[in-house]
Amino acid sequence: MPLTRDEAWSHLCEWTETDSLRKHARAVEIVMRAAAHEYGRGAEDEDAWGIAGMLHDADYEKWPEEHPNKIVAWLRERSEDEIAHAVSAHYTKWGVSYDTPLDKALLACDELTGFIGACCLVRPEGVSTLTPKSVKKKLKDKAFAAKVERTEVTAGAELLATELGQHITFIIEALKPHAAELGIEGRGA
Repeated sequence: MPLTRDEAWSHLCEWTETDSLRKHARAVEIVMRAAAHEYGRGAEDEDAWGIAGMLHDADYEKWPEEHPNKIVAWLRERSEDEIAHAVSAHYTKWGVSYDTPLDKALLACDELTGFIGACCLVRPEGVSTLTPKSVKKKLKDKAFAAKVERTEVTAGAELLATELGQHITFIIEALKPHAAELGIEGRGA
């Protein structure tokens, strides 16, 4: 039986205690569910893609040196090999192949979703008025969200064969309906 969203969330919460990492997991889940319709087979892929987004960093907090091996092993034990492979490939420097649209989408959505979230936090209006132009401007500022690897952002758009501005727009639009839940609605909301 496939892993359910509730089982995945419960496991994430067991291994991830900080609210910020849980919010990142939720944000990437939201974006990946939308990505299933944009880059995958739609509703048929939505649950698996959402779970991949949710769990991609599940072992990072407790075992940063072993990340993502713990969560990949956990997924494989549950016969979730496609999700496990995508999670094992969500960072280009690990040298894992990008075999499926899921693999490519997770790489393309992870880092950029986190960066867009950071952009929202410094804007009075949050995500509601965020544009690709302002995100691209912030990407050029190496001091802003310095831990975000810009090479991962560009590699992701290239893997999806999409223009970076279009991909930024896609992520912003996926996040907007969930702004309050994710804490990116702005200070005036």
